[in-house]
Amino acid sequence: MYSRYKKFIEKYIPHNFIEWNLFKSKLRVENYKKGQTIHHIGNICHKLAFINSGLARAYMIGDDGKDYTWSIFFNDENSQMTNLFVIDYDSFLNQTPSNLGIDVIEDCQLFVLEYKDVQFLYDRLKKGERFGRLMSEEAYSYLHKTIIDRQLKSAKDRFKEFMKNTPYLLEKVPQYHIATFLGITPQHLSRLKNSHKY
Repeated sequence: MYSRYKKFIEKYIPHNFIEWNLFKSKLRVENYKKGQTIHHIGNICHKLAFINSGLARAYMIGDDGKDYTWSIFFNDENSQMTNLFVIDYDSFLNQTPSNLGIDVIEDCQLFVLEYKDVQFLYDRLKKGERFGRLMSEEAYSYLHKTIIDRQLKSAKDRFKEFMKNTPYLLEKVPQYHIATFLGITPQHLSRLKNSHKY
């Protein structure tokens, strides 16, 4: 059941049988249907959730009352660490109310660690602490890249990168969510899609 998670961890940190079984003993499986909410804005994020299958998205609500997609979570060969973990890192690390909500786009199976169990593993496993540090570094890198891309790259270039890395998401994720993820209007996204065909 946990083979994809185990394989993912082994890419970053080799571990032995005892370490893996201690880690696995703390995991819980959660299944969500399309349209369900995994995490509500304003709640404290207590879960570190690895997405084994399905699609979800994190979003925030702007001053205009509209929602803006922050991240899309999925698990395939193109996934980065920040795509694989369904979490609000800031809320989880600091145990403070979250600015993000997380909804299910396509039925999801998650492997979940509670905050207290993550702390337990940090205390018991040196490799666990290293893995946590790698996740924090990835989260910072994602935030840094997102801000830089919005400032320096054109909408056309952001769309091209999206199509290069994850073109299939265009068919699975509602267009409005992709548009807000790229920082453009749905109308602009439609024009970019049409020009991309030729």
